Amino acid sequence: MRVMGTSYGCRLGLGSLALVAVVLASAPARAEVSAETAFVFNTFSFLVHGFLVMWMAAGFAMLESGLVRTKNTATICLKNIALYSVAGIMYYLVGYNLMYIDVGSYFGSFSFLYNTSAEELALLNADEATPEMVDAVVAGGYSVMSDWFFQMVFVATAASIVSGTLAERIKFWPFMIFTVILTGFLYPIQGSWSWGAGWLSEAGFSDFAGSTIVHSVGGWAALTGAVILGARKGKYGPDGSVHPMPGANLPLATLGTFILWFGWFGFNGGSQLALGSAADAAAIAIVYVNTNLAACAGVVVAMILTQLIYKKIDLTMALNGAIAGLVSITAGPDVQNHLMALFVGGVGGALVVFAIPLMDKLKVDDVVGAVSAHLVAGIWGTLAVALSADSFFEQFVAQIKGIVAVGVFMVVTSAIVWLVLKYTIGLRVDEEAEEMGLDKAELGMEAYPEFGHGSQSI
Repeated sequence: MRVMGTSYGCRLGLGSLALVAVVLASAPARAEVSAETAFVFNTFSFLVHGFLVMWMAAGFAMLESGLVRTKNTATICLKNIALYSVAGIMYYLVGYNLMYIDVGSYFGSFSFLYNTSAEELALLNADEATPEMVDAVVAGGYSVMSDWFFQMVFVATAASIVSGTLAERIKFWPFMIFTVILTGFLYPIQGSWSWGAGWLSEAGFSDFAGSTIVHSVGGWAALTGAVILGARKGKYGPDGSVHPMPGANLPLATLGTFILWFGWFGFNGGSQLALGSAADAAAIAIVYVNTNLAACAGVVVAMILTQLIYKKIDLTMALNGAIAGLVSITAGPDVQNHLMALFVGGVGGALVVFAIPLMDKLKVDDVVGAVSAHLVAGIWGTLAVALSADSFFEQFVAQIKGIVAVGVFMVVTSAIVWLVLKYTIGLRVDEEAEEMGLDKAELGMEAYPEFGHGSQSI
């Protein structure tokens, strides 16, 4: 871990300043917190940053709800709360063990269930805790289940990416079956290669918070599913023309983007994986600033480009510009040059402006633009890590290895799962159900019933 410099600023009265001067003069040259205090702060960081990432599930739900048509809104809401729930269960049953426990080169343990450590249980259940019990617990550096919680909310993010891309035409239960396999097996296996100290980690691949490990994984699974599932009825004409199907609630999509932006501070900041020292605190502050700057740059660049290209500013492109900026910086938010963060995020915003229409030219129907914002920007962000490396070429090669390995693994395994589902229980609703809307066809309800039947033509 790179130790980062820091500076302090505060507003104090003259009396307070004098008191601080006395304290500093009498203090040792370097004060270090106890192991137990570091344990508390590290655990606190995992839990607080974890629930910030959990809040991103609400962001995805709102963003996707705003970008689908009214007749599919309730279904997309159901998918988002369902996939988060399934991800939590699967990561507890088998996913975490596969990703982090007894990892060889390619995957960890297939053992079931991941629970609190024996040392922590002994401490909790003791009538009187002994110093030996406390030492045994704090030796790990953080509470066992705080780490599980922080890692679990990441896998739910990967599944959310798939949901938006395949909206408005995929059946609910086949999607949930895919989510079980993605969150319980596919995501943890590839994650073990790097974050679990597997073969990619040994090859020098670096992905601080998951531009590839989380976002590209979801993007590859979504892209593969979109190709196999096919486009929505009427989206593309026989002559290659694109018929826009605008989302029904752009204020809701904007709210979702802000929630995702907010949660991303937990996503990237918590990936420092510690808060038990001054260096960790300084590093997290830098990560927060870089995360924010990259998103800002993504929005501004997307606005400028849409104005230049289309002579109008496109709100949905600006929203995706923010997401692309965030995804882009996620692989290297610890970079100490804030101008580099602006550059990385700005390029991400530019890429999404060109990638979304490219997907339409290729007739890949991505309802919310997730493939462009998460896969394309995720690849760019992963490569951009090499720009700040001591050896650009060596790091660039390592980054390419990681991108290709994860991409091939996800495309092949996702394609197998999608095709099995397609030729067994079927992936896609029939034309009548698609025309009616999945809310009525699969849920028997409407998100906006007060608008009446006429709303279903929107």
